[in-house]
Amino acid sequence: MTIRMKAGFSKGFRWRRRLSWPALLIALMASLSGTVAATTVDTPLMMAPRTELTVAYVEFPPLEYITEDGEPAGEFVELTRKVAEEAGYDLKFIYLPISRTYFYLRNGMVDMWMGLTGIPALDGYVLESAVSPISATLSVWSTPQTPPVTRYESFHDKILILISGYTYGGLLYQLEADNDVSLTFAPNHLAALKMLERGRGHYLLDYQLPVREILKQEPFEGLREQPVRTRHTSWLFTRNNPDSSALRDAFDQAFRRLVARGEVPPEEGRVPDFSLPGLPVDH
Repeated sequence: MTIRMKAGFSKGFRWRRRLSWPALLIALMASLSGTVAATTVDTPLMMAPRTELTVAYVEFPPLEYITEDGEPAGEFVELTRKVAEEAGYDLKFIYLPISRTYFYLRNGMVDMWMGLTGIPALDGYVLESAVSPISATLSVWSTPQTPPVTRYESFHDKILILISGYTYGGLLYQLEADNDVSLTFAPNHLAALKMLERGRGHYLLDYQLPVREILKQEPFEGLREQPVRTRHTSWLFTRNNPDSSALRDAFDQAFRRLVARGEVPPEEGRVPDFSLPGLPVDH
């Protein structure tokens, strides 16, 4: 059987076959161009999610503390937020007691902590940032009923009030080994001041910043302060995170960029400004 096409259909078919490939190519290019343009103008490109770091913070006003609404606040908290934003990280804050903070860092349950340098309990477990943005003075506080502190030996035959969980850069271990010094502990800074006021200890060993912050709100008449040692802050990254070195470098570099642009104050350095005469040097 022979099938014959109508002349009109046959001519039309040959005409399309001769012109369809160039026309199809032009149409395809136009279609692709329109797709790219639509993606660029109308559809935002998908961005990779930023890494979120879990950050421990403790009760250490005015540097870091928890508000009545349960939110992290303080000078060190705000600085950390700025540096993390510059470095390209998101933060999730978790409020912990100081001893729990050490435990979480050692076991990699948090990525970092805004803390102090040279903590023996964390030796080998954390990487400290190279920059040290804020200094923190360790002081001893007393009432007029006790002799002023002039050197380490002033603690002999006295009761010294300490904050539970703090190692004071290892000084705690020296005090515990000193048979001439008696120690008692308070759960927090305010409780320690009240113990001192009530005569439950001769001296209070505590950090200047949180005590002065409390004294702005509550009167404790006649308190005297004697600096004991200058400490310094740092960002401490758990070594259990395989990216700890990269995180430390990113925070150091981000902080320095912010300083160069004048957006944050420069670091205060790590050289101790003061040490109480007679203070054990191997702590």
